[in-house]
Amino acid sequence: MENLDIKSLYLEELTEKLKEMGQPAFRAKQIFEWLHEKLVENYEEMTNLSKELREKLKKTYPLVTLKVVDALRSRSDETVKYLFQLEDNRVIESVRMKYHHGNSVCISSQVGCRMGCKFCASTIGGKERDLLPSEMLDQIYRIQALSGERVSNVVVMGTGEPLDNYDNLIRFIKLLSDPKGLNISTRNITVSTCGLPEGIRKLAKEGLPITLALSLHAPNNEIRKQLMPIANQYDLQEVLDAFKDYYDLTGRRLTFEYSLVEGVNDEEEHAKELANLIKGLNCHVNLIPVNPIKERNFKKSENKKIQNFKNILEKYRINVTIRREMGADINAACGQLRKSYIDKYSN
Repeated sequence: MENLDIKSLYLEELTEKLKEMGQPAFRAKQIFEWLHEKLVENYEEMTNLSKELREKLKKTYPLVTLKVVDALRSRSDETVKYLFQLEDNRVIESVRMKYHHGNSVCISSQVGCRMGCKFCASTIGGKERDLLPSEMLDQIYRIQALSGERVSNVVVMGTGEPLDNYDNLIRFIKLLSDPKGLNISTRNITVSTCGLPEGIRKLAKEGLPITLALSLHAPNNEIRKQLMPIANQYDLQEVLDAFKDYYDLTGRRLTFEYSLVEGVNDEEEHAKELANLIKGLNCHVNLIPVNPIKERNFKKSENKKIQNFKNILEKYRINVTIRREMGADINAACGQLRKSYIDKYSN
Protein backbone atom coordinates (compact mmCIF):
# COMPACT_ATOMS: atom_id res chain seq x y z
CA MET A 1 0.00 0.00 0.00
CA GLU A 2 2.88 2.38 0.75
CA ASN A 3 3.89 2.54 -2.93
CA LEU A 4 0.36 2.88 -4.28
CA ASP A 5 -0.93 6.11 -5.78
CA ILE A 6 -4.21 7.67 -4.67
CA LYS A 7 -6.26 6.15 -7.51
CA SER A 8 -5.12 2.66 -6.46
CA LEU A 9 -6.40 3.02 -2.88
CA TYR A 10 -9.59 1.50 -1.50
CA LEU A 11 -11.97 4.02 0.08
CA GLU A 12 -11.00 2.86 3.59
CA GLU A 13 -7.31 3.43 2.81
CA LEU A 14 -8.04 6.81 1.23
CA THR A 15 -10.05 7.80 4.31
CA GLU A 16 -7.04 6.99 6.48
CA LYS A 17 -4.72 9.06 4.27
CA LEU A 18 -7.07 12.05 4.43
CA LYS A 19 -7.35 11.65 8.20
CA GLU A 20 -3.54 11.94 8.40
CA MET A 21 -3.93 15.24 6.52
CA GLY A 22 -6.47 16.44 9.09
CA GLN A 23 -9.43 16.00 6.73
CA PRO A 24 -12.85 14.52 7.63
CA ALA A 25 -13.99 11.16 6.22
CA PHE A 26 -16.51 12.71 3.82
CA ARG A 27 -13.63 14.31 1.91
CA ALA A 28 -12.30 10.86 1.06
CA LYS A 29 -15.73 9.88 -0.27
CA GLN A 30 -15.81 13.02 -2.43
CA ILE A 31 -12.35 12.35 -3.85
CA PHE A 32 -13.13 8.67 -4.45
CA GLU A 33 -16.26 9.70 -6.37
CA TRP A 34 -14.32 12.21 -8.47
CA LEU A 35 -11.70 9.57 -9.34
CA HIS A 36 -13.79 6.47 -9.87
CA GLU A 37 -17.25 7.67 -10.87
CA LYS A 38 -16.79 11.09 -12.47
CA LEU A 39 -13.44 10.02 -13.94
CA VAL A 40 -11.67 13.38 -13.64
CA GLU A 41 -8.16 13.77 -15.02
CA ASN A 42 -6.81 16.29 -12.49
CA TYR A 43 -7.45 17.77 -9.05
CA GLU A 44 -8.56 21.12 -10.50
CA GLU A 45 -11.81 19.45 -11.58
CA MET A 46 -12.66 18.51 -7.98
CA THR A 47 -14.67 21.69 -7.48
CA ASN A 48 -16.13 20.84 -4.05
CA LEU A 49 -12.64 20.73 -2.53
CA SER A 50 -10.88 23.87 -1.35
CA LYS A 51 -8.09 25.23 -3.52
CA GLU A 52 -5.69 24.69 -0.62
CA LEU A 53 -6.60 20.99 -0.34
CA ARG A 54 -6.38 20.51 -4.10
CA GLU A 55 -2.87 21.99 -4.13
CA LYS A 56 -1.82 19.84 -1.19
CA LEU A 57 -3.16 16.68 -2.86
CA LYS A 58 -1.42 17.59 -6.10
CA LYS A 59 1.94 17.82 -4.33
CA THR A 60 1.45 14.83 -2.03
CA TYR A 61 -0.36 12.40 -4.33
CA PRO A 62 0.37 13.00 -8.04
CA LEU A 63 -2.57 11.72 -10.06
CA VAL A 64 -2.05 8.84 -12.48
CA THR A 65 -3.76 9.74 -15.75
CA LEU A 66 -3.01 8.06 -19.07
CA LYS A 67 -2.39 10.15 -22.16
CA VAL A 68 -3.75 9.12 -25.57
CA VAL A 69 -0.89 8.78 -28.06
CA ASP A 70 -2.93 7.27 -30.86
CA ALA A 71 -6.46 6.00 -31.55
CA LEU A 72 -7.30 3.87 -34.58
CA ARG A 73 -10.91 3.35 -35.59
CA SER A 74 -11.92 0.36 -37.68
CA ARG A 75 -13.71 1.02 -40.96
CA SER A 76 -15.45 -2.36 -40.84
CA ASP A 77 -16.95 -2.01 -37.34
CA GLU A 78 -16.78 0.46 -34.47
CA THR A 79 -13.73 -1.09 -32.82
CA VAL A 80 -11.24 1.50 -31.56
CA LYS A 81 -7.68 0.70 -30.54
CA TYR A 82 -6.00 3.12 -28.15
CA LEU A 83 -2.32 3.60 -27.47
CA PHE A 84 -1.77 5.17 -24.05
CA GLN A 85 1.36 6.76 -22.63
CA LEU A 86 2.25 6.17 -18.97
CA GLU A 87 4.00 8.59 -16.60
CA ASP A 88 7.38 6.96 -17.39
CA ASN A 89 6.73 7.41 -21.14
CA ARG A 90 6.19 3.70 -21.75
CA VAL A 91 3.17 2.82 -23.89
CA ILE A 92 0.36 0.30 -23.54
CA GLU A 93 -2.68 -0.48 -25.64
CA SER A 94 -6.37 -1.11 -25.07
CA VAL A 95 -9.29 -1.91 -27.36
CA ARG A 96 -12.95 -0.87 -27.21
CA MET A 97 -15.39 -3.17 -29.01
CA LYS A 98 -19.08 -2.48 -29.52
CA TYR A 99 -21.50 -5.39 -29.18
CA HIS A 100 -25.28 -5.54 -29.06
CA HIS A 101 -25.02 -6.03 -25.29
CA GLY A 102 -22.84 -2.96 -24.77
CA ASN A 103 -19.25 -1.73 -24.87
CA SER A 104 -16.48 -4.16 -24.03
CA VAL A 105 -12.94 -3.00 -23.28
CA CYS A 106 -9.86 -5.21 -23.47
CA ILE A 107 -7.05 -3.89 -21.27
CA SER A 108 -3.38 -4.60 -20.64
CA SER A 109 -2.07 -5.70 -17.24
CA GLN A 110 1.67 -5.29 -17.86
CA VAL A 111 4.06 -3.31 -20.04
CA GLY A 112 5.21 -6.10 -22.31
CA CYS A 113 4.97 -9.77 -21.35
CA ARG A 114 7.39 -12.51 -20.38
CA MET A 115 5.21 -15.50 -21.30
CA GLY A 116 6.65 -15.65 -24.83
CA CYS A 117 3.62 -17.02 -26.74
CA LYS A 118 4.84 -17.46 -30.31
CA PHE A 119 1.80 -16.00 -32.07
CA CYS A 120 1.53 -12.86 -29.91
CA ALA A 121 3.20 -9.50 -30.60
CA SER A 122 2.89 -8.55 -26.91
CA THR A 123 5.76 -10.83 -25.92
CA ILE A 124 8.31 -9.44 -28.38
CA GLY A 125 10.80 -7.54 -26.24
CA GLY A 126 9.70 -9.23 -23.02
CA LYS A 127 8.17 -7.72 -19.89
CA GLU A 128 9.21 -4.22 -18.82
CA ARG A 129 7.08 -3.82 -15.69
CA ASP A 130 3.75 -4.48 -14.02
CA LEU A 131 0.91 -2.00 -14.31
CA LEU A 132 -0.46 -0.38 -11.16
CA PRO A 133 -4.17 -0.82 -10.38
CA SER A 134 -4.68 2.82 -11.35
CA GLU A 135 -3.01 2.28 -14.73
CA MET A 136 -5.29 -0.68 -15.40
CA LEU A 137 -8.36 1.28 -14.28
CA ASP A 138 -7.48 4.40 -16.24
CA GLN A 139 -7.50 2.49 -19.53
CA ILE A 140 -11.22 1.97 -18.93
CA TYR A 141 -11.81 5.42 -17.44
CA ARG A 142 -10.21 7.25 -20.37
CA ILE A 143 -12.04 5.13 -22.94
CA GLN A 144 -15.40 5.74 -21.24
CA ALA A 145 -14.69 9.47 -20.94
CA LEU A 146 -13.51 9.73 -24.56
CA SER A 147 -16.41 7.76 -26.02
CA GLY A 148 -19.08 9.22 -23.76
CA GLU A 149 -20.54 5.73 -23.51
CA ARG A 150 -20.61 3.40 -20.52
CA VAL A 151 -18.28 0.42 -20.49
CA SER A 152 -20.26 -2.65 -19.45
CA ASN A 153 -17.74 -5.48 -19.89
CA VAL A 154 -14.01 -5.65 -19.20
CA VAL A 155 -11.57 -8.28 -20.42
CA VAL A 156 -8.05 -8.46 -19.00
CA MET A 157 -6.67 -10.08 -22.12
CA GLY A 158 -4.37 -7.45 -23.60
CA THR A 159 -0.62 -7.24 -23.12
CA GLY A 160 0.69 -9.11 -20.09
CA GLU A 161 -0.13 -12.14 -17.95
CA PRO A 162 -2.65 -10.93 -15.31
CA LEU A 163 -1.75 -13.62 -12.74
CA ASP A 164 1.89 -12.53 -13.03
CA ASN A 165 0.70 -9.18 -11.61
CA TYR A 166 -1.57 -10.80 -9.05
CA ASP A 167 -1.91 -8.28 -6.20
CA ASN A 168 -2.48 -5.35 -8.53
CA LEU A 169 -5.01 -7.39 -10.52
CA ILE A 170 -7.10 -8.18 -7.43
CA ARG A 171 -7.06 -4.56 -6.29
CA PHE A 172 -8.05 -3.46 -9.81
CA ILE A 173 -11.04 -5.84 -9.88
CA LYS A 174 -12.27 -4.73 -6.45
CA LEU A 175 -11.98 -1.04 -7.34
CA LEU A 176 -13.65 -1.50 -10.73
CA SER A 177 -16.61 -3.32 -9.18
CA ASP A 178 -16.94 -0.96 -6.19
CA PRO A 179 -20.53 0.39 -6.00
CA LYS A 180 -19.08 3.85 -5.29
CA GLY A 181 -17.06 3.74 -8.52
CA LEU A 182 -17.95 2.51 -11.99
CA ASN A 183 -19.69 -0.44 -10.34
CA ILE A 184 -19.01 -2.89 -13.17
CA SER A 185 -20.27 -6.28 -12.04
CA THR A 186 -17.58 -8.87 -11.38
CA ARG A 187 -19.68 -11.20 -13.54
CA ASN A 188 -18.89 -8.86 -16.44
CA ILE A 189 -15.14 -9.09 -15.86
CA THR A 190 -13.03 -11.74 -17.60
CA VAL A 191 -9.41 -12.53 -16.75
CA SER A 192 -7.36 -14.50 -19.27
CA THR A 193 -4.33 -16.51 -18.18
CA CYS A 194 -1.68 -18.61 -19.94
CA GLY A 195 -2.08 -21.07 -17.09
CA LEU A 196 -0.24 -20.43 -13.80
CA PRO A 197 -1.61 -23.15 -11.46
CA GLU A 198 -0.70 -21.42 -8.19
CA GLY A 199 -2.29 -18.17 -9.34
CA ILE A 200 -5.43 -19.94 -10.56
CA ARG A 201 -5.97 -21.67 -7.21
CA LYS A 202 -5.22 -18.47 -5.31
CA LEU A 203 -7.73 -16.56 -7.44
CA ALA A 204 -10.38 -19.20 -6.77
CA LYS A 205 -10.20 -18.39 -3.05
CA GLU A 206 -10.73 -14.64 -3.51
CA GLY A 207 -14.53 -14.96 -3.68
CA LEU A 208 -14.72 -12.88 -6.87
CA PRO A 209 -17.33 -14.30 -9.31
CA ILE A 210 -15.37 -13.30 -12.42
CA THR A 211 -14.96 -15.38 -15.57
CA LEU A 212 -11.60 -17.10 -15.88
CA ALA A 213 -10.37 -17.88 -19.39
CA LEU A 214 -7.48 -20.23 -20.08
CA SER A 215 -5.33 -19.59 -23.13
CA LEU A 216 -5.17 -23.23 -24.17
CA HIS A 217 -4.33 -23.10 -27.90
CA ALA A 218 -3.41 -26.79 -28.14
CA PRO A 219 -4.99 -30.20 -27.53
CA ASN A 220 -1.81 -31.67 -26.02
CA ASN A 221 1.36 -30.67 -24.25
CA GLU A 222 3.65 -31.21 -27.27
CA ILE A 223 1.84 -28.73 -29.51
CA ARG A 224 1.37 -26.34 -26.58
CA LYS A 225 5.14 -26.28 -26.06
CA GLN A 226 5.58 -25.22 -29.70
CA LEU A 227 3.25 -22.26 -29.21
CA MET A 228 3.62 -21.38 -25.53
CA PRO A 229 6.93 -21.60 -23.63
CA ILE A 230 5.00 -21.65 -20.32
CA ALA A 231 4.09 -25.26 -21.22
CA ASN A 232 7.71 -26.21 -20.55
CA GLN A 233 7.22 -25.14 -16.93
CA TYR A 234 3.67 -26.34 -16.32
CA ASP A 235 2.34 -29.56 -17.79
CA LEU A 236 -1.05 -29.22 -19.47
CA GLN A 237 -2.71 -31.67 -17.08
CA GLU A 238 -1.36 -29.70 -14.12
CA VAL A 239 -2.95 -26.55 -15.53
CA LEU A 240 -6.25 -28.29 -16.24
CA ASP A 241 -6.35 -29.71 -12.70
CA ALA A 242 -6.01 -26.17 -11.32
CA PHE A 243 -8.70 -24.98 -13.72
CA LYS A 244 -11.05 -27.74 -12.52
CA ASP A 245 -10.32 -26.73 -8.92
CA TYR A 246 -11.31 -23.18 -9.87
CA TYR A 247 -14.68 -24.43 -11.08
CA ASP A 248 -15.21 -26.60 -7.99
CA LEU A 249 -14.59 -23.61 -5.71
CA THR A 250 -16.42 -20.92 -7.67
CA GLY A 251 -19.05 -22.71 -9.74
CA ARG A 252 -18.18 -20.37 -12.61
CA ARG A 253 -18.24 -21.87 -16.12
CA LEU A 254 -14.76 -22.29 -17.56
CA THR A 255 -13.67 -20.65 -20.81
CA PHE A 256 -10.97 -21.99 -23.10
CA GLU A 257 -9.33 -19.68 -25.64
CA TYR A 258 -8.04 -21.58 -28.68
CA SER A 259 -6.17 -19.68 -31.41
CA LEU A 260 -6.28 -21.61 -34.67
CA VAL A 261 -2.93 -21.64 -36.49
CA GLU A 262 -2.76 -23.04 -40.00
CA GLY A 263 -1.12 -26.49 -40.05
CA VAL A 264 -0.22 -26.44 -36.35
CA ASN A 265 -3.35 -27.04 -34.26
CA ASP A 266 -6.30 -26.86 -36.64
CA GLU A 267 -6.66 -30.39 -38.04
CA GLU A 268 -9.60 -32.75 -37.47
CA GLU A 269 -7.56 -34.94 -35.13
CA HIS A 270 -6.72 -31.86 -33.05
CA ALA A 271 -10.42 -31.03 -32.68
CA LYS A 272 -11.21 -34.59 -31.59
CA GLU A 273 -8.27 -34.63 -29.17
CA LEU A 274 -9.39 -31.30 -27.70
CA ALA A 275 -12.94 -32.59 -27.28
CA ASN A 276 -11.70 -35.65 -25.38
CA LEU A 277 -9.41 -33.49 -23.27
CA ILE A 278 -12.18 -31.23 -21.93
CA LYS A 279 -15.25 -33.48 -22.17
CA GLY A 280 -17.42 -33.50 -19.07
CA LEU A 281 -16.37 -29.99 -18.04
CA ASN A 282 -18.86 -27.14 -17.72
CA CYS A 283 -17.00 -25.06 -20.26
CA HIS A 284 -17.09 -22.92 -23.35
CA VAL A 285 -14.50 -22.91 -26.13
CA ASN A 286 -13.75 -19.66 -27.91
CA LEU A 287 -12.10 -20.38 -31.27
CA ILE A 288 -9.90 -17.49 -32.39
CA PRO A 289 -8.64 -17.15 -35.97
CA VAL A 290 -5.03 -16.17 -35.25
CA ASN A 291 -4.09 -12.65 -36.33
CA PRO A 292 -0.76 -12.93 -38.24
CA ILE A 293 2.14 -10.71 -37.16
CA LYS A 294 5.13 -9.88 -39.33
CA GLU A 295 7.69 -11.19 -36.81
CA ARG A 296 6.25 -14.73 -36.99
CA ASN A 297 5.39 -17.05 -39.88
CA PHE A 298 2.10 -18.31 -38.44
CA LYS A 299 -0.91 -18.10 -40.71
CA LYS A 300 -4.63 -17.94 -39.96
CA SER A 301 -6.54 -21.14 -40.64
CA GLU A 302 -8.87 -21.18 -43.63
CA ASN A 303 -12.50 -20.38 -42.84
CA LYS A 304 -13.56 -23.86 -43.97
CA LYS A 305 -11.14 -25.46 -41.49
CA ILE A 306 -12.29 -23.18 -38.69
CA GLN A 307 -15.92 -24.10 -39.30
CA ASN A 308 -15.07 -27.80 -39.50
CA PHE A 309 -13.18 -27.57 -36.19
CA LYS A 310 -16.26 -25.99 -34.61
CA ASN A 311 -18.56 -28.65 -36.04
CA ILE A 312 -16.45 -31.47 -34.62
CA LEU A 313 -16.48 -29.94 -31.12
CA GLU A 314 -20.25 -29.53 -31.34
CA LYS A 315 -20.64 -33.22 -32.25
CA TYR A 316 -18.93 -33.93 -28.92
CA ARG A 317 -21.47 -31.62 -27.25
CA ILE A 318 -18.87 -28.97 -26.50
CA ASN A 319 -20.21 -25.41 -26.21
CA VAL A 320 -18.20 -23.48 -28.82
CA THR A 321 -18.19 -20.18 -30.69
CA ILE A 322 -15.91 -18.61 -33.27
CA ARG A 323 -14.76 -15.23 -32.08
CA ARG A 324 -15.99 -12.50 -34.35
CA GLU A 325 -13.00 -10.83 -36.00
CA MET A 326 -13.07 -7.19 -34.97
CA GLY A 327 -10.70 -4.41 -35.87
CA ALA A 328 -8.64 -6.54 -38.27
CA ASP A 329 -8.00 -3.49 -40.48
CA ILE A 330 -6.41 -1.61 -37.55
CA ASN A 331 -4.24 -4.49 -36.26
CA ALA A 332 -6.37 -4.90 -33.15
CA ALA A 333 -4.61 -8.07 -31.99
CA CYS A 334 -2.57 -7.84 -28.79
CA GLY A 335 0.64 -5.86 -28.99
CA GLN A 336 0.59 -4.89 -32.66
CA LEU A 337 0.00 -1.15 -32.32
CA ARG A 338 2.43 -0.84 -29.40
CA LYS A 339 5.11 -2.79 -31.30
CA SER A 340 4.79 -0.61 -34.42
CA TYR A 341 4.98 2.54 -32.26
CA ILE A 342 8.12 1.33 -30.46
CA ASP A 343 9.76 0.33 -33.76
CA LYS A 344 8.99 3.75 -35.23
CA TYR A 345 10.44 5.79 -32.37
CA SER A 346 13.36 3.57 -31.40
CA ASN A 347 15.02 3.87 -34.81
